Amino acid sequence: MSEALAEESAKPEVKSQRLRAWLRMLKATRRVEAHIRERFRLEFETTLPRFDVMAALDRFEGGLKMSELSTALRVANGNVTGIVERLVADGAVLRVPVAGDKRATLVVLTKKGRDEFSAMAATHRLWVDEMFERVSPELCDQIVAAMDLIGASPAYAKKGEPA
Repeated sequence: MSEALAEESAKPEVKSQRLRAWLRMLKATRRVEAHIRERFRLEFETTLPRFDVMAALDRFEGGLKMSELSTALRVANGNVTGIVERLVADGAVLRVPVAGDKRATLVVLTKKGRDEFSAMAATHRLWVDEMFERVSPELCDQIVAAMDLIGASPAYAKKGEPA
């Protein structure tokens, strides 16, 4: 960090401004998430976590092991197990044995699951677009850049890992 930036960061008003930014970001995120949760419940009779699991599986056509799925979603294995069980029961997901590892299975979206996810994803995109309609493309780019800066903070680095 440059000396000028370090000096600026030490000012109490800068710390207060950053705290206000965090609280506003958190409030906005919670409102958007609550709105999306409710719309999934009403329009698809489903949950946001189910959508998230399907979105992760959609990105990996060959499927994911449960541990990989949990890592992709940044949640504990136990949080994903129940969702996957329901997706299997609904025919949206298959469990496929992993060759050479009797304990491991891949979780893969079925055609039904891909079709279901595709419809939800298209509608989800529209909901987000509606909620962000007053945010210009330029401001979206600035928000993304700011989130990237926050996400790359050295404060997150584990010992021995680069930020």
